[in-house]
Amino acid sequence: MSNKNFGFGTQIRKSPYFDSTVKWGATGFSVYNHMYIPRDFGDPEKNFWNLIETAILCDVAVERQVEITGPDAFKFIQLLTPRDLSKLSVGQCKYVLITNAEGGILNDPVLLRLKENHFWLSLADSDILLWAQGVAINSGLDVKITEPDVSPLQLQGPKSADIMIKLFGETIKDIKYYWFKELDLDGIPLVVSRTGWSSEFGYELFLRDGSKGNELYEKIMQAGEEFGLKPGHTSSIRRIEGGMLSYHADADIQTNPFELGLDRLVNLDGDVNFIGKKALKKIKEDGIKRLQVGLEIKCEKLSGPNTIFWSLTVNNVLIGKVTSAVYSPRLKKNIALAIVDIDYAKIGYELDVLIDGKIFKCEVINKPFFDPKKKITSESL
Repeated sequence: MSNKNFGFGTQIRKSPYFDSTVKWGATGFSVYNHMYIPRDFGDPEKNFWNLIETAILCDVAVERQVEITGPDAFKFIQLLTPRDLSKLSVGQCKYVLITNAEGGILNDPVLLRLKENHFWLSLADSDILLWAQGVAINSGLDVKITEPDVSPLQLQGPKSADIMIKLFGETIKDIKYYWFKELDLDGIPLVVSRTGWSSEFGYELFLRDGSKGNELYEKIMQAGEEFGLKPGHTSSIRRIEGGMLSYHADADIQTNPFELGLDRLVNLDGDVNFIGKKALKKIKEDGIKRLQVGLEIKCEKLSGPNTIFWSLTVNNVLIGKVTSAVYSPRLKKNIALAIVDIDYAKIGYELDVLIDGKIFKCEVINKPFFDPKKKITSESL
């Protein structure tokens, strides 16, 4: 969508930061969770370097929240996800999967526990508000499920800590990786977490009053000027380097956690019940038939991320598909996430990939492609 003809309508929601993103140079938008998201502030490689060298501010209000409250809120949250939440503290976040009765992935949100029985699910791109409300009807649990007035911004990159200290003071350094604090910035109510969809050190600021969106955006940009902060968008290059999933691309309702190597997010032991437990037990017992792998695609520099799935073959037999691919200017090679038949998921295996009618060689390699132990995101200040 070019800025000459955005074609905005009332059926798709605008972010509280919309006016500021346009002012700061957003030249393209797409739709995510029925909302407009800025996708273009110029050269995506420049955006990548801004992210890993200084900092970028990203409007991710499209990560819509599902709020779950009520006396049975904890029991209900545990019903939705196969991840064991027994050690989830108030003030803590966890990356979770939402699965259906067949064990398929419906969403991979970040869960925040604000109080004993007060939770937010910060969503990827699917309608979990409707799913949760539907599940609640026949659950027999006393819960209230709504969408609160909450809109996240992501401040990501190595200089994000300096910017946050300028905004909030030295105590901001007390927030540990995947924890959060409820804060106030000049009358703007926030939840601030050490999370983000970038594989870089950073923060998310969950605005709790949509009327103050542009005010918050401008305050952060002003505070970040001396540190080289730039307006930006979530970087496909960096998230693929980090092996981070994009829902609808790398995972969907037909994908189960074991195919993605996310066994750690599934607790099949003990008495905890959750939707999909029976199916996931059977999948694990029977063994998976396909697996997500990392690939190096051996062709000229890709001009941008793939916009369709690319077929993978061996001896002209279809054995999988490339789900996310991009050129990494740091690694100086084309990298990709793919899902392949289990027999072809071995490191070093050579496959053929079909791109724009041409066949190229690719090789199964280890993923994540950069910072596999996540030292960057989890480092302490």
